[in-house]
Amino acid sequence: MCRNIKRKTELLSPAGSLDILKAAADAGADAVYAAGNKFGARAYADNFTKQELLEALDYLHLRGKQLYLTVNTLLKEQEMRELYSYLSSLYEAGLDAVIVQDIGVLRFIRNYFPGLPIHASTQMTVTGVYGAKLLLEAGCSRIVAARELSLEEISHIYEETGAEIESFVHGALCYCYSGQCLMSSMIGGRSGNRGRCAQPCRLPYELLGDRQEASRKGKGGYLLSLKDLCTIELLPQLIQSGVYSLKIEGRMKQVEYAAGVTRIYRKYLDKYESDPAQPYKVVEEDKELLLALGNRCGFTDGYYTRKNGKDMVTFLKPSHEKDKESLREHPRGNEGRIEGKEKIKGILRLFQGSPAHLMLQYKGIEAEAIGEMVCPALNQPLSRETVLEKMKKTGNTPFTFEELEVEMDENVFLTVGALNHLRRAGLQCLQEEILKRYRRNPGHLEEAKNHWKNPSAAAAGKRIPEACMAKDALGRGMELRVLAETFEQFQAALRQPETARIYLESSAFHRKALADKLKAQVYQAHEAGKNCYLALPYIFRRETALWFCKNWGEIEKAQPDGYLIRNYEEIQFLKEMKANFKSVQGDYNLYGYSSEAARALEELSVSHVTFPVELNFKELKEMNAAGGELIVYGCQPLMISSQCLGKNTSDCDHGNNISYLKDRYGKRFPVKKQCEDCYNIIYNTSPTSLLHHMEKIYELCPEGIRVSFTQESPKEAEHVFECLRRVLSAPDYREKYFSDYTNGHFTRGVE
Repeated sequence: MCRNIKRKTELLSPAGSLDILKAAADAGADAVYAAGNKFGARAYADNFTKQELLEALDYLHLRGKQLYLTVNTLLKEQEMRELYSYLSSLYEAGLDAVIVQDIGVLRFIRNYFPGLPIHASTQMTVTGVYGAKLLLEAGCSRIVAARELSLEEISHIYEETGAEIESFVHGALCYCYSGQCLMSSMIGGRSGNRGRCAQPCRLPYELLGDRQEASRKGKGGYLLSLKDLCTIELLPQLIQSGVYSLKIEGRMKQVEYAAGVTRIYRKYLDKYESDPAQPYKVVEEDKELLLALGNRCGFTDGYYTRKNGKDMVTFLKPSHEKDKESLREHPRGNEGRIEGKEKIKGILRLFQGSPAHLMLQYKGIEAEAIGEMVCPALNQPLSRETVLEKMKKTGNTPFTFEELEVEMDENVFLTVGALNHLRRAGLQCLQEEILKRYRRNPGHLEEAKNHWKNPSAAAAGKRIPEACMAKDALGRGMELRVLAETFEQFQAALRQPETARIYLESSAFHRKALADKLKAQVYQAHEAGKNCYLALPYIFRRETALWFCKNWGEIEKAQPDGYLIRNYEEIQFLKEMKANFKSVQGDYNLYGYSSEAARALEELSVSHVTFPVELNFKELKEMNAAGGELIVYGCQPLMISSQCLGKNTSDCDHGNNISYLKDRYGKRFPVKKQCEDCYNIIYNTSPTSLLHHMEKIYELCPEGIRVSFTQESPKEAEHVFECLRRVLSAPDYREKYFSDYTNGHFTRGVE
């Protein structure tokens, strides 16, 4: 099913300042997305003050355009208490939509700002029909698709859900699935989930083989740096695939970029939609101009027609470059603002003995102004030409007269000042009438206002498990859970008397053998008196979903005790498979950053969650995180990428061997291929260990603590268990268990 292109496609442009917003709007954007001084995914952009956002709203609304506010970061407990005051005045002024990543923010806005459209950010990693369905039902009005999706996958989402889909068409590409990157966070404390990414993907790396020597045909250089996206030649296919909003990336870029790129995409969008049957062709001059406005080693059309590939990677030069000489040759891309004017109609009546009367009309909206009394002319009467000349001077207003009808007696007089005053009063009244259509009544916000004035109210109602309340100094009532990525690690976990639950990665066995192997492992676990959960893939795209759907009956026959899920796709998938959510554990990357997020996940049936790895002890305690699961040991996944380092530097052998990414300081990050689901996982160079923080961990009252294994050998796994036993018997024991480890964010947190 192709999208009905009778509905006008939206062109959505970025703005990091008010001047850029005006330039993008005047260059042809239908909508602009921008951030205030909080909660935006580009914290280092200039961004907007509250007053500038209010001015931007009026500027766009008077021109029939829209403003979307980016609230697309994860919010901590204290920040959730600031969200009401941050949004309330913008909501009343007619904010058109918010773009969100945090499921708690989604719930908050849905409940306390009714009627405000919510767009699911690309940071929510929506990769298929299941995720789109879930978030539409949760209150989203639009889905911003993951950038890794193909045209076919986007079309499938549209066919199955009818969702309003927004997709990136131009600008920078992330190496990692958006929302799944912790590399900047773990290396330097600047979280991409908090709008502060330090862009470690733009730094040089070398790929080493499983023996940590250089790959056979290994390339050095910028292995994680992708070229910029440009889809100007794919616009017809994107629209036919179901994309409603074409999104240009670049809130950190300058006015010439925002206006220039917008103007070119506007040109070709209009050209295509005016006559879709005509051949579509982009002239070379416009391609060159897009390059001149900014590119990173040329352009790529991204993932729309491919899964991945080395032709998408810069390798040698990751910097973003502009061709100033070409811009001088093609001034269309670098010119100043062109005032956008909305066409209006008017009727002016000037009759002796009656006040001057001006009627104005704009898209069905009417306004009128009454002026001074019209007098008979004593000397020189007003001419129709003079009246038209004075009345059509709309100045710096957003209007221009398409028609102005003048009805007047032949021998009348009105001062020029009176005509000017009447015109200004009429245009001002018309502006007010237009903006009135966008205003919202704030009366029903009192409940939210009162609720969020009380800090304790946000965390009220969170249950503390009885096991935690009854726990003694040895930690009884707190389960030990183990994530195993290999069969050998699974066996090591079985041998530990403390182990209560084992998560078996779905990638531990070849997909065709998964059901049979799972059945055998579940049997072994039960024989040892332990539970066995199946850990579903980190990324759950269409091909993966189809396989699990087709083979779900066999997986269920294996009788796993539950499932560990990593994304919104899997929540909806398990709902449709009628899974028992009492035995479903959400992983850390569902990001329950606040008590509001925890409630939102519970409403989605996910009441068992894993604590986020970016929150420190104080923040976890503040959100009343009792009852969740805390990861106390493991090499943290830093990036989950659709790109394949092996394929891009040599050939993908579809093996399960570990390779290593060496940075400029010599640190080596393990890389694991997930070939059956076609993604790579880049792990932290050192494992996170919180074993020496057991006293604080007891204060959090988790239901379970987790040990996560990646490339550990059976001997190394046994050592971790032995270390854990020591601290459980003596929580204040301070032996150095590992030669190299990190506290993660448990003590420092992120900005």
